Amino acid sequence: MQTTAVILSGPRELSLSTLGITPPRADDLVVEIAHSGISTGTEKLFWSGTMPPFPGMGYPLVPGYEAAGEVVEAGPESGFAVGDHVFVPGANCFEGDVRGLFGGASRHLTTSAARVARIDRGMGATGALLALAATARHAVAGFNTALPDLIVGHGTLGRLLARLTVAAGAPAPTVWETNPARRGGAVGYDCIDPETDARRDYRAIYDASGASGMLDKLVMRLAKGGEIVLAGFYTEPVAFAFPPAFMKEARFRIASEWTPDDLTATRALIESGALSLDGLITHRRPATDATAAYETAFTDPDCLKMILDWSGNA
Repeated sequence: MQTTAVILSGPRELSLSTLGITPPRADDLVVEIAHSGISTGTEKLFWSGTMPPFPGMGYPLVPGYEAAGEVVEAGPESGFAVGDHVFVPGANCFEGDVRGLFGGASRHLTTSAARVARIDRGMGATGALLALAATARHAVAGFNTALPDLIVGHGTLGRLLARLTVAAGAPAPTVWETNPARRGGAVGYDCIDPETDARRDYRAIYDASGASGMLDKLVMRLAKGGEIVLAGFYTEPVAFAFPPAFMKEARFRIASEWTPDDLTATRALIESGALSLDGLITHRRPATDATAAYETAFTDPDCLKMILDWSGNA
């Protein structure tokens, strides 16, 4: 079986190509992707050539780990049926010398049924955001964690962190955003210019910006014994001045990628109406315009989330 997929051959070398995909086993699914999202975190680093050494990395590769579509073939041991709508967190199903480190930006995918999650067909393109929402949930869940009272960055991840905090019934967090165009869309919390904020007693600061050189500034905003959570992805060494952190008895935590439990819990929040994904998709392009879509996603500050529409591809 062949499919159309996005191929990243090297930094800024992106195109559509036809690839073979592996035939499904008894516990596999073949999914026809309707929508896939473009990540402005790790995918941007591969696109720009700035990704630090990472297991499994290399070119050429099929990017994308945010995809939603319909099951068109279900193995007898998969537990799914043709017609089910699912979220797929990427796949490693491509034949030939193509890495499937992510592998979601493709019209068709073969994947283990254990990796996918059923979603409501009515979610449409927002179904591709499930992994990002689960990543935000992973950052705020777990043992001995405090919900954020300050979030740095009002991109898609920052907005999801704020919405999850509000959905949990916690006091509304403050969100910092340096780009005035991104301060809109805050519902139930305030998004402000950090230069206007005089507060210096935040208990839990979540950095969703991925910007380097932020830690010293954030340490000065902590209450004594407060925590800074690194929820972004950082290409440069993360460092801080020790004396101010010592005086604050600051704690640092790194939030990694979501787990299956996060995915299940996030889906339940969305289905119950406690968590909304509305307003997060700002740009959509047909998959045939993938080259321009990736450029826009990574260079246009007004683009929160770019979605590729695969419905016009065979």
